[in-house]
Parts: sequence; C-alpha cells; structure tokens
Amino acid sequence: MSSIKVRAKAQDDLVTVKCLIKHPMETGQRTDSATGEKIPAHYIQEVLCDHDGTRVLTAAWGPSISQNPYLSFIFSGGKTGDTITISWTDNKGESDSLEATID
Repeated sequence: MSSIKVRAKAQDDLVTVKCLIKHPMETGQRTDSATGEKIPAHYIQEVLCDHDGTRVLTAAWGPSISQNPYLSFIFSGGKTGDTITISWTDNKGESDSLEATID
C-alpha cells in the first residue's frame, strides 16, 4: 500500500494537485519517553512530481515539515486523462511513488 494519497483536477489549462504523504517526519531532536534516548532523524528530503514524463515540481524538504505532510500545488499544461507521478525520498534512503490520472 502506498504512503501517498493524491487527487489531481484539471480546470482550463491548470491542474491542481493535492497530496497527503504518510511519514513520521522525525527531527532527531525528540527524546523517547520510555528509553530517554533521542529518536533518530527520519524525514523526507525531496518530493517530485512528473506530468507525462516532464518534471513540474521539485521540493526540497527537511526536518521542520510536520508528520504526515500535506502538499498542494498548481501547474499548467495538463488536461483530464493525463498522468502525474508523485515520488519522495527520505534521509534514510526510503522512497515511494504513486501514479495518478488527472480528473
């Protein structure tokens, strides 16, 4: 099951993309109350969106982004039926991607 939920909607020449990414987004600054040890940093570093093979978004993130982040953006040139691919990579080398069709 993907960690990404995405909805993309076209209106005229603009596409509005809304996505929710399930991720702990740990800063490395919090302490585990049970053990007293620091919780290791674990956060998304890069989010990408491609529209029919063309990059329309590159976002560089860091530890200050909240847990289970929400991302919304608009790009031009898309239409109903086109595909977009959202992907992310974190500081531990983990990644996920999801392809969606524009409504």
